[in-house]
Amino acid sequence: MMNDRQTELLKLIIEDYIKTARPVSSKSLCEIMNCSSATIRNEMATLEDFGYLEKTHTSSGRVPSEKGYRYYVDYIMKPKEMNGEDMLKLQTIFHNQSLALNDAILRSMEIISELTSYTSVVLGSSSKENKVTKVEVVPLNDFQFITIVVTDKGHVEHRTMNLPDTISVEEVRQTVELINKLIIGTPIDEVSSKLEFEVKPVIAKYVKQHEVLYNAFYSAFSDFTKEANVRVTGTKNILMQPEFDDATKIREIMNKFEDQSMINNIKEEDNGINIYIGSENEFDDDVTVIKTKYSLGGEEGTIALIGPKRMEYDRVIALLDYIKQNIGI
Repeated sequence: MMNDRQTELLKLIIEDYIKTARPVSSKSLCEIMNCSSATIRNEMATLEDFGYLEKTHTSSGRVPSEKGYRYYVDYIMKPKEMNGEDMLKLQTIFHNQSLALNDAILRSMEIISELTSYTSVVLGSSSKENKVTKVEVVPLNDFQFITIVVTDKGHVEHRTMNLPDTISVEEVRQTVELINKLIIGTPIDEVSSKLEFEVKPVIAKYVKQHEVLYNAFYSAFSDFTKEANVRVTGTKNILMQPEFDDATKIREIMNKFEDQSMINNIKEEDNGINIYIGSENEFDDDVTVIKTKYSLGGEEGTIALIGPKRMEYDRVIALLDYIKQNIGI
């Protein structure tokens, strides 16, 4: 059991290390703690014996251990009050009436990624729970079109399609009309199959260059199925942290961000804001994942931030809590 001085010392060491990423020495704490360097060293040794601190090989200072971070999060840390600048940036998003709420969530997590220099993840509901309600195509020029897909959950996706100039706008219009007639109400992860076996034979009867158009739409819908429910922002942010300056570790982390199943494992079942430090998460032992579940119009998802174990826990919790409060959970 730690006494008050040891608790205060652990707090100071963790908060200093979070800011600087440098091992903390006893000398730097003497004035703050109003103790001699020898007393601080003894207390640091005790905290090390308890498993809350670790010695580094490069200096005489100490750094927090995984157990130390967990104790700090559970018993010492208090959520930080959001500063005016952070709040204003997020309020601008949620007060923007032209944004659908799911787009507001995506944009707000992008902003949090920028503010914290951590990686943000938004996992929406499974694509099978999104049904197509409309497909539109907007011509940009003679050979470029934007395909827009809208689902019943308010999800909107768009892709740019490049088509040969031998295909007329009328042929594109006919294809879209046929697709709308045949796939409205179809779960988005079943659309590719329906396009292949039901839509393609019909298009072939009415559209001369049906093969080129079919392939373009099939490719676009395949992208929607893969990406409609996952957004990862700021993957490079985590690599800017001094903990990840090893080339092997960088490759390992980047591969995990590109692994769909690994990202899907970030999904959260609990409504609270939950912190998984190092070995507690399934993503990587060298990171912390802070995540929470959200509910929006009957659709559920997860928002999460991934960063080094020396995360600004108090600030991240305040930011995620602000988003939860503003999406009506």
